[in-house]
Amino acid sequence: MFVFLALSFLIGFVVFNVGGSGSGGGIGELLRNGGNGTGGNISVSDARAEVLKHPQSAQAQRNLATALEGTGATDEAIVALTRYVELKPKDQDALRELAGLHLGQGSKFAQEAQIAQLRASYDTFGSTFSSPLNLGKGATIGPDPIDQAIATRASEAVNTAYTKATTAFQSAEQTYQKLVLLAPKDPNIQLELAQAAQQSGDTVTAIAAYQTFLKLAPDDPSAGIVKQQIAQLKAQQAAPSSG
Repeated sequence: MFVFLALSFLIGFVVFNVGGSGSGGGIGELLRNGGNGTGGNISVSDARAEVLKHPQSAQAQRNLATALEGTGATDEAIVALTRYVELKPKDQDALRELAGLHLGQGSKFAQEAQIAQLRASYDTFGSTFSSPLNLGKGATIGPDPIDQAIATRASEAVNTAYTKATTAFQSAEQTYQKLVLLAPKDPNIQLELAQAAQQSGDTVTAIAAYQTFLKLAPDDPSAGIVKQQIAQLKAQQAAPSSG
């Protein structure tokens, strides 16, 4: 029988209205914009050529990332932007953009996982409730190999999408960790780190970042929602030990 995964991150982000930080943006904006940068008129081919000529040029990598984002080539854009931030590790705008790209990928793969799980539920519905054919005298015919093949394929599709989503959210979390080191007093970044960590399943980091956000912005309109998130995460932590 097909075993379903608990895709907790499919609930999605709570869009917080963070005020007073002065950094602008936020995780909701990153997701809505897909992490896109300021744009530009340079073509992908020209940007690639520039990178080939000057592979250690941060601006060349930045231009390539922007050009790729403009064509929807997010995977390649992430590679180019990652190379850029390796050359310019203190560029907070680029780090935010990179985190946004990872979040966008994570959301896309999470949706794919959800669709794959729904499809798997439909494809394996018959085998879920069927019983082995009874031949009498205790003899039965085992599971239908076709049903088993369908269930295996469905399970693999869900697992693949789930793994990709989790990896993308983990990459977003790691990027926000770098941002926190550059701007430890920015409540927006703490909030974005908390949500990325929550999506990647890193409950400990999520709680700590939410708590830091409350210390930095105790009067923020989102404080109530943040406290609810902390309570839910702590309840999840306590659930396994309670039985």
